[in-house]
Amino acid sequence: MAANAKKNDDRSTPPPLPEPLAVPVADSHTHLDMQSGTPAEGLARAASVGVTTVVQVGCDLPGSQWAADLAAEYEQVHAAVALHPNEAPRIFLGDPDSWSGRHRSPGGQDALDAALAEIDRLAALPHVLAVGETGLDYFRTGPEGVDLQKESFRRHIEIAKRHGKALVIHDREAHEDVIAVLLEEGAPERTIFHCYSGDAAMARTCAEHGWYLSFAGPVTYKANHPLREALTATPLDRVLIETDAPFLTPHPYRGRPNAPYLIPVTLRAMAAHLALEEAELATAIAANTARAFGY
Repeated sequence: MAANAKKNDDRSTPPPLPEPLAVPVADSHTHLDMQSGTPAEGLARAASVGVTTVVQVGCDLPGSQWAADLAAEYEQVHAAVALHPNEAPRIFLGDPDSWSGRHRSPGGQDALDAALAEIDRLAALPHVLAVGETGLDYFRTGPEGVDLQKESFRRHIEIAKRHGKALVIHDREAHEDVIAVLLEEGAPERTIFHCYSGDAAMARTCAEHGWYLSFAGPVTYKANHPLREALTATPLDRVLIETDAPFLTPHPYRGRPNAPYLIPVTLRAMAAHLALEEAELATAIAANTARAFGY
């Protein structure tokens, strides 16, 4: 008994498989390269519960190439490629503390230009359906990186529009500036706010512009009433769902490893909040994701 209790309390233990969805859906944002096991194993677990499509998202050059390669190998995988908002300042200014996993000296404008040129090349590939995650993140990058983040964001917007790809937004503690840049540059026709974290008023603003809002595990957390209010304010034809795995595991498994197979947990919580049948919400999300990413 004690051994079993200890196992159940182990934060590294993956949550159990949920009941399968009756209507298949997509995980619109995941990082299989950061999850345990092989991609094939992760995709099989997801498919077994009705998550039949995933969008693999790159955050730097190696990750973006990996995403493109995986999408070329698996029909059920679509790729998004980009420099994460925190990556651009590290390329330009350097990464002396190796926060990103590797020590880097300052590369300056030439290094940033070269990295963006590589993202441009990958974005042209037919199995790459989106440019992202890009945007602004004021949580981790200090004031010295803000202008570099904005430059990178603007250039990703241009790449997405030129190649006719969706744009996947990372917005952390930068709501007003993200919207301002999108309006100044002209957002792509298909723009997706990954792991939406704004309030209901911002959700209504996004809806006015036809942007999609993707909800992740935090919408299930008990204290996140404003996020559920934002979900309520979002038109049903603009709602997407994601894991952002291995991060943001939904309640009641918060703190344990996340993976695409846990999409049903979040979807059922969203359906309950919206007073919708599970199948109705899943049908809408499946159609929305295909329309948003163009597959």
